[in-house]
Amino acid sequence: QVHLVESGGGLVQAGGSLRLSCAASGRTVSNYAMAWFRQAPGKEREFVAAITWSGGNTYYANSVKGRFTISRDNAKYTVYLQMNSLKPEDTAVYHCGADPQLLTVLRNPGSWGQGTQVTVSS
Repeated sequence: QVHLVESGGGLVQAGGSLRLSCAASGRTVSNYAMAWFRQAPGKEREFVAAITWSGGNTYYANSVKGRFTISRDNAKYTVYLQMNSLKPEDTAVYHCGADPQLLTVLRNPGSWGQGTQVTVSS
């Protein structure tokens, strides 16, 4: 079982930036693909970004492409989500996920964090 803890959320004005972190412990997560998802009130959870275990490949939702960057530091067992040019529609609870399989982490990771709130004011 992988234990994930997100941090870095908060309140920011439109156009601002935030960096989310997801610290992992438990199994050897350096071999896991990692992802970020988000869920806004009244909406379904949606995929935001993912990264392979090596960091060599990244994937983004069209809505965040060019504004968000996912990265990881396997020595620190941490994955990051740098969010720039934030918009009010980015407001949501952001969750990180981990899974040994890339295809699974893109859809429904086996391990989830509790989430961190991001609020973007207009």
